Amino acid sequence: MILIKLGGSIITNKEKALSARKKTIDNLSKSLKKIKEPVIIVHGGGSYGHYWSVKYDMHTKEEKYNLKGVAIVKNSMIELNKIILDSLIKNKLNPYCLPPTDFMSGNKPITKKIKEIEKIAKSGLIPVTYGDALWFGQQKTYILSGDKIMTHLAKILKPKLCIFVLNEDGLYSDLKSKKLIYELHSQRPSISENKMDVTGGMTRKVEEASKISKMGMNVFFVNGNKPERIVKAVKNKIFEGTLFRGK
Repeated sequence: MILIKLGGSIITNKEKALSARKKTIDNLSKSLKKIKEPVIIVHGGGSYGHYWSVKYDMHTKEEKYNLKGVAIVKNSMIELNKIILDSLIKNKLNPYCLPPTDFMSGNKPITKKIKEIEKIAKSGLIPVTYGDALWFGQQKTYILSGDKIMTHLAKILKPKLCIFVLNEDGLYSDLKSKKLIYELHSQRPSISENKMDVTGGMTRKVEEASKISKMGMNVFFVNGNKPERIVKAVKNKIFEGTLFRGK
């Protein structure tokens, strides 16, 4: 089974509010069609959820956030999710939408529900979930990032490979020269952040990828503008990007 995170930076234009990169999403869908293994997809919020999260000052910490903000963030994520689902269907795939409330209770994953997701994936459907604003309890809500969902799913399902699809070739040892880190060892990569990203941006991705690799699974950062690299990684184990090798 393959676990794939479509980052907000690749499926939306994060510099422009509420703008999906529909052609890029379609190209990704076409490539996913070539993967003949069970797949689970997680996607980020990009210029949809993140835009409203910033506007209403919402974060990953459980707090009493503005209720209108919670409602708008959730609505925007449904809108973006629909664009992803429509693209997959158009390209003759069978997505199965799973809001994170289907497998989360507060900020804790529900193991039984997540194991059901694997059964759905093995049936031929493609479970699709996403980062979202979630109810925590005691009048509190929080932002659950798609990156965090990747760790929750990986810990329980132990996929063969976890892929983070980015708007870059991978991680760089130097941002100016864009010298790519092909395999992550002890060096600290240069990380830039987008001011719109309230869930931690690349820093969060590195943290979650490191956690997953320490559980023994390979994690691959790949450029979604070159979707054939995703297929190569799955089929031929050719990693044209940055690999966190499972320990």
